[in-house]
Amino acid sequence: MQFGIFTVGDVTPDPTTGRTPTEHERIQAMVTIARKAEEVGLDVFATGEHHNEPFVPSSPTTMLGWIAARTERLLLSTATTLITTNDPVKIAEDYAMLQHLSGGRVDLMMGRGNTGPVYPWFGKDIRAGIPLAVENYALLHRLWREKTVDWSGKFRTPLQSFTSTPRPLDDIPPFVWHGSIRSPEIAEQAAYYGDGFFANHIFWPASHTQRMVSLYRERFAHYGHGDPDQAVVGLGGQVFMRRNSQDAVNEFRPYFDNAPVYGNGPALEDFSRETPLTVGSPQQVIDRTLGFREYVGDYQRQLFLVDHAGLPLKTVLEQLDLLGEEVVPVLRKEFAALKPAHVPDAPTHASMLAAKLEKESVSA
Repeated sequence: MQFGIFTVGDVTPDPTTGRTPTEHERIQAMVTIARKAEEVGLDVFATGEHHNEPFVPSSPTTMLGWIAARTERLLLSTATTLITTNDPVKIAEDYAMLQHLSGGRVDLMMGRGNTGPVYPWFGKDIRAGIPLAVENYALLHRLWREKTVDWSGKFRTPLQSFTSTPRPLDDIPPFVWHGSIRSPEIAEQAAYYGDGFFANHIFWPASHTQRMVSLYRERFAHYGHGDPDQAVVGLGGQVFMRRNSQDAVNEFRPYFDNAPVYGNGPALEDFSRETPLTVGSPQQVIDRTLGFREYVGDYQRQLFLVDHAGLPLKTVLEQLDLLGEEVVPVLRKEFAALKPAHVPDAPTHASMLAAKLEKESVSA
């Protein structure tokens, strides 16, 4: 099972000091966080894509390419790549290039995004969000698998005998997760292609995540990709830890109360009870995370959000130390012991290349 972190790249004032980091500071902090994630033994670093304040990660491939040059084994991903407002041709080119630069240490999560004004900024209509996601991904899927593509659709100009360059590394496209908070159409899309499904698992109760993942598993089997429990599932999550649980609650409360996405909403205790947000000791995070399996089944990737709401970099790095030293080693052992042998691991470039070479040797 893969463990890692994802960031939305928000630039938020620290409510305990009143200081807001500069964009430059926040961008550099994200790089530091990614390198720390590798240092403490995590598997994945994923960055969001946003084109509006107060967020800074408007160019994920630029950031991930920079991080790739400064890491050795960390898997680089997105959370998410906007399949609706980006040109699928440019996505195909950019992420194939990143594949080559990183030695295959890249996959990506497709999503529609949750910021309405972004659509007209890129010449799109938010009311066509789902059709855009469906059509654009259908084209992207072909661009990575067919050398010469003829294409005609509703949302972009036609392509005639087009070849996307560079071609995917080893002729193996990056593995794709389809990320969603609430759209069953995206779960259906992931199932249709046999891709992964990433449930945001941040703001909604467990019952909602359970329904979305169950739908994806059922449709994955319907399309003939395997049994429902062989579908590839990822989950998000939010944690804040101190060795003493009450210290964690006391320290995190002002960040929760003042964060743009939480402030003036439910109390911290209510939100923690109704959603997967876990604020407490490392053992509480371990217990809560192991409990996710009870309602989504065996899954392949767990990403935690730890650097939001104005938390200072020093605090975030301390969170990563706790994850790497006390939480993830236990989770790895426990999840591995529970997972049946027929449930696959999350695909990586190395595993997909090995499968390709084995298939070629059998058919030779």
